[in-house]
Amino acid sequence: MDASALYADLAKTGLPRRLFELARDEDLGVAGDVTAQACIDAHATLAANLVARQDAVLSGLACVDELIDVFGARVGLAPNSCDDGDEVTRGDIVLRLEGNARDLLALERAMLNIIGRLSGVATLTALYKRTMLAGLQSGQPAPVLVDTRKTTPGWRVLEKYAVVCGGGLAHRLGLHDAVLIKDNHLAHIANKGIAAFVRDAATKAREASPIQFIMVEVDALEQLRELLTLDAGVIDFVLLDNMGPDRLREAVAMRDEAESRVKLEASGGVNLHTIGAIAATGVDRIAVGALTHQAVSCDFALDADG
Repeated sequence: MDASALYADLAKTGLPRRLFELARDEDLGVAGDVTAQACIDAHATLAANLVARQDAVLSGLACVDELIDVFGARVGLAPNSCDDGDEVTRGDIVLRLEGNARDLLALERAMLNIIGRLSGVATLTALYKRTMLAGLQSGQPAPVLVDTRKTTPGWRVLEKYAVVCGGGLAHRLGLHDAVLIKDNHLAHIANKGIAAFVRDAATKAREASPIQFIMVEVDALEQLRELLTLDAGVIDFVLLDNMGPDRLREAVAMRDEAESRVKLEASGGVNLHTIGAIAATGVDRIAVGALTHQAVSCDFALDADG
C-alpha cells in the first residue's frame, strides 16, 4: 500500500482529526490568536511558502487539508510538486499557502509542528534503511524494516504513517489488530509447553476476531525449537528478542533446517551501529523502536511574501 492510500485508511479512524483538534484547542484556546487580532485586519490576505530549513524526507503533507478544515481556516493550497516520502534539501519550497492572513497565522504553528515531527520520523527511518541495506552481501535479500508500538501517545497512526514515508513498514497499529505473545504471556509456561499453549491461543484468537498475524516472542533458541514443531499456519512470525548476530544466524539455520515457513523478526538492541550486522544474519524483519521514540523533528518555516 502506498503512503497516500495508507493515510486515507488511517484518517478513517478519526484519530488524526482528534489530534488536530487538540492542537487547535491548546494553541487558540477560547480567545483565538490575540496577536493577529491586534496586528492584522480581519479581511487581510497573505501568501506564504513552507520551506525546508534542513535536508529531510517529507511526511505530513497529507495532513494539511484536514488540518485546515479543523482550524476552519480560509486558506487554499497552490499546486505543489512535493509529496510525502520525497527527499528535500535545505531551502526547498515544500508547500505554498494563500488565504486569510489571520487564519493562516493561526494555523502556522500546528502545521509546522506536525510536518516537522513526522518528517523527523521519516528521515530517521530512511537513515536506518540505508544503513541496514549497506550491511548486506551482494545479492542477499533485504529484511523488512518495521516499527513498534513505542510511539508518542495520540500520535501513533501519524508516526506509523511517517515510517512508511521513510521506507519502513507499519507494524500492528495496536493490541486490537494482531497477536503478539510476549514473555509476560508465557511467564507461567515451561519451554516444553510453549508449542501447545501457543497453538491453543492462536486458535482462540482467530476465532474471536479478524487479525493481521500471530507472532510469538522468544529469548532462547530452545523456545524457537519448540515453536518450529507447530503445523504450518499456526503462527506467522517469531520475534527473536535481544539476540546478537551469532544467535540470530543459529535461529535462521534452525528455521531453515526445519523447512518452516515461519518468518523471523529481530528486535532489541537495534541501532545504527548494529543494524547492518543484524541484517546480514538472514532474518526476515528487523523491528526498531527508535524510528519513532528517538526521532528528532525536522526544521521547517513558513515564510510570508514580503
